Amino acid sequence: MEFESVIGLEVHAQLSTESKLFCSCAIEFGQEPNSNTCPVCLGLPGVLPTINEKAVRYAVMLGLATHCSIRTDSQFARKNYFYPDLPKAYQTSQFDRPLCENGWIDIEVEGTVKRIGITRIHMEEDAGKLVHEGDDPNASYIDLNRAGTPLVEIVSEPDIRNSAEAKAYMEKIHSIVTYLGICNGNMEKGNLRCDANVSIRPFGQEELATRTETKNLNSFRNVQAAIDYEIARQTDMNLDEEPVIQQTRLWNADLKASKAMRTKEDSDDYRYFPCPDLPVVAVEQELIESLRSELPELPDEKNQRFQEAFQLNKHDASMLVANRDIAEYFEAVLTSGIEPKSAANWVMGDVSRLLNENGTNIADCLVTADKLAGLIKQIDTGIISGKIAKTVFEEMFQSGRDAESVIEEKGLKQVSDSGELTGICEKIVADNPAQTEQFKAGKEKVMGFFVGQVMKQTKGKANPQMVNQILRDLLSK
Repeated sequence: MEFESVIGLEVHAQLSTESKLFCSCAIEFGQEPNSNTCPVCLGLPGVLPTINEKAVRYAVMLGLATHCSIRTDSQFARKNYFYPDLPKAYQTSQFDRPLCENGWIDIEVEGTVKRIGITRIHMEEDAGKLVHEGDDPNASYIDLNRAGTPLVEIVSEPDIRNSAEAKAYMEKIHSIVTYLGICNGNMEKGNLRCDANVSIRPFGQEELATRTETKNLNSFRNVQAAIDYEIARQTDMNLDEEPVIQQTRLWNADLKASKAMRTKEDSDDYRYFPCPDLPVVAVEQELIESLRSELPELPDEKNQRFQEAFQLNKHDASMLVANRDIAEYFEAVLTSGIEPKSAANWVMGDVSRLLNENGTNIADCLVTADKLAGLIKQIDTGIISGKIAKTVFEEMFQSGRDAESVIEEKGLKQVSDSGELTGICEKIVADNPAQTEQFKAGKEKVMGFFVGQVMKQTKGKANPQMVNQILRDLLSK
């Protein structure tokens, strides 16, 4: 029997506000435990929360960017459950009246575009954090610095059918929130994380099967791996006629496996009711339209413009627009008159490679856009070859110096003197009569041997176009 997987993702994005959702405590990663707290986020008796207006604006922007309808009378509710890092014994979230509903985004996997529905985007506060460190291995410590941090939860429709689609969906959400500037998207710090709901059913069956939820997946790779694992696990259970239990599972990236945490609750178990301490969130239509007009150019729009304006292919455009900072860096290179395809090759190639190898963001890259443009111009004007340019770029990346000074100091200028190159080529041809005869007999690949010998003698500085033309002229006599 063949099965079909049915997947829905719940993506939690931490909003990049200065303060928490219902109090003025600062949001700073890595502070001393429990230092960014107050009576409100500690849940002490008698306190009253106040909504963070910027957080509401950010959530509306995300709703507009994902084609959602914006509710003008959304409401917060209390989600009741006990956990040590939840000091109030309830989470302030949204239930039956979320801020954003009925949206969608498009993803592309292996050349096929698919629309994934978004059921809702609602606002909620984050919980604290349990810390298992210290001398006592049986002790748990509670850090409430994160309690009250503003989140949006983006709930997809169960439209995803495999882990590749799930990864593409998560990447698109990451791209959108970072383009909007409402979330920094740092998954290692938990600013963007995902819960994956997975079930499988026989092909052709319409009814949804029992699902499991794998919690807190904090990388694109983990999202894909955890879903693949769960599909395989449930498939084996179905083939063995074992019932799949509705449960919450925890992913272990080191073991590449998940384990059951607890049985999965339904919404009734949380005893939701409207929060009596918070009024209805009234978002006026005028504000919605104002925020709509302020939306930046989003990834899909930028992708289309890059293809049309710069004649880039779909793959190159998609790679460049996936990260807003990279896209802006690319366009900044073009302002110096660099040909788009050449700039794209450098940004997607050596620039991205060294950024990844060094764990550096483009914003912190010492090779600014104008310096990269200067390097490309050195190639275009024949000062250096493309091969030597890679060596120059690595020095620029480490030191932040411009291309001209690196080339001058290391004596890397390309040899383009036709007389000098002709003399070198004539000697190499004369010294290799066997290869010369092979070329004249029609073995064109021998040309690579002669070019290699010239490059070896000139230490890679010979102008390759001139070398090829001179050799071809000499060998054709």
